[in-house]
Amino acid sequence: MSRTILVNAIRFLVLVFMQVFLLKNITFYNLSTPYLYILFILLLPFEVPNILLFALSFLLGLTIDAFYDTPGLHAAACVVLALVRVLFISITVQKDGFDNEPEPTLSIMGFRWFFTYALVLTLFHHFFLLNLEVFSFTEIQYTLSRVVLSSIFTVFLMLISGLLFFRRKERK
Repeated sequence: MSRTILVNAIRFLVLVFMQVFLLKNITFYNLSTPYLYILFILLLPFEVPNILLFALSFLLGLTIDAFYDTPGLHAAACVVLALVRVLFISITVQKDGFDNEPEPTLSIMGFRWFFTYALVLTLFHHFFLLNLEVFSFTEIQYTLSRVVLSSIFTVFLMLISGLLFFRRKERK
């Protein structure tokens, strides 16, 4: 259990560091911005209690908000992401026979499940975050294009990091 805590603490620090010092400055024509920091929430083990999941999500969002000068936007979006994660996992994990797996990584869950998981949760997070940022329906077409393009970019980075940093484990 202490190894899991250490691994997740390192993930938290690395993802926040990458988001704040590297990815914050990467945008494509002000349409696509990667938010890789949400990978921390996505990779938390299945057995994390919901109250801890929401607290960690809020803490992650507040940390990003501190560096982005966005008071509460990322915190709110991360809590929504945690809620959608709980719902998605409760619907899919037992149905697909993954109830004995420790965490939802690309190497453990497989490409198809992880891609669907990452895409759905990223779309929810980005939709909520970018709509809170604009807080207007007058530019809904621009906002939706930002949601889609940013989600594609973020999921692409998630898949690349999953392929690079997680080794393949044999399923039983």
